[in-house]
Amino acid sequence: MIEAKTPAFWRATLALCCGSFMIFSNLYVTQPLLPDFQQAFGISTLQANASLAVATLTLGLSLLIYGPLSDALGRRAIMLITMGGVLVCTAALAFAPNYSTLLALRALQGFLLGGLPAIAIAYMGDEFSKRAMALAVGIYISANSLGGISGRLFSGFIADLFDWRASFISAAVLSLVCLGIFWWALPKSRHFVPRTLSPPHMVRDLGEHLRNPLLLMVYIVGGLNFFIFVNQYSYVTYLLAAEPWLLSSSLLGMLFLTYLTGTWGASISGRVALVLAQPLCMALGILLLMTGTLVMLIPSLWAIIAGLFINSFGFFFCHSNASSWVSRQALTARASANGLYLVFYYVGASSGGFYLDPFWRAWHWPGVILASLLVFAITLSISLWLWRKDPRPLSQIS
Repeated sequence: MIEAKTPAFWRATLALCCGSFMIFSNLYVTQPLLPDFQQAFGISTLQANASLAVATLTLGLSLLIYGPLSDALGRRAIMLITMGGVLVCTAALAFAPNYSTLLALRALQGFLLGGLPAIAIAYMGDEFSKRAMALAVGIYISANSLGGISGRLFSGFIADLFDWRASFISAAVLSLVCLGIFWWALPKSRHFVPRTLSPPHMVRDLGEHLRNPLLLMVYIVGGLNFFIFVNQYSYVTYLLAAEPWLLSSSLLGMLFLTYLTGTWGASISGRVALVLAQPLCMALGILLLMTGTLVMLIPSLWAIIAGLFINSFGFFFCHSNASSWVSRQALTARASANGLYLVFYYVGASSGGFYLDPFWRAWHWPGVILASLLVFAITLSISLWLWRKDPRPLSQIS
């Protein structure tokens, strides 16, 4: 097994972080380009938003396939093949002749983007010791947030200098570099035990995961936290674009720099889990989410930004521990267990706006704060229940 802080640990972690960075930078590459799509193709705001929504949707759906597939066929090859497909789609997007073609390519790209997130943590579960995995998952998830930030900022910067097509070309070049490092650095699987690929077994595995209360509850924690966290950014954008702040689109885009504290939170989560039980770490992350949400109720731009920084740290600190918990609790079919966690995660992201919108229309920003706190109260209660079930820190687990 790969032990913590060994050369093999750092090489494998570097590879997975480069893969994660590539995946999430490509997922969010279109977000700053939405006004450019409107102008180039003469489409509505809702149609432009579909370039992100369709990729997120197909990514979420793909997770149900890649996990069981990798349990049968192996981890490394599927990650490499899907990342190669992402690279090809990114390059092709630069030459899309119309918006329908662009959406079709984004749908395919989203499906391919799911390959690495569905499998990476399962690979760690196979190859890393428990202590090494706790550290590696935190670093890996910090790369998720860095990729999301960079994809948004980098594509917007390139589009301002050249045009939106150049953003995709630049993203393809960056993806090629990440793919090369991933191929070179990721060790071949040594402890993977293949399972027979069988659709009935796939369904059975998913059913077993859902019947495991320790897994189901953490799926709900991850899904509901992201349900609120990512959609708070949408409504804070509406808030800050209006009186009295009237922030421009470029300044609103800079709000995603608050994800940087999430990178820090994820990177230290594994070390904290050696001292405190992972469910308690989740609960602490949710308490930070509640604190940051309350801070954003203060009618000050700096207070709102501070609240987003706190929320980002708390969310990714909790998410990192939840992801690691899934691999630790799933003794078989780890990839499908992690894939199911991410299905809950992305379904939460895509549906949270429907929940927050009535609160926004009824009570404006205070309504969003209230709605957020109600959901965080649920996830906090679940985390504390999980803590009662397993109060041991990772340092006490053999």
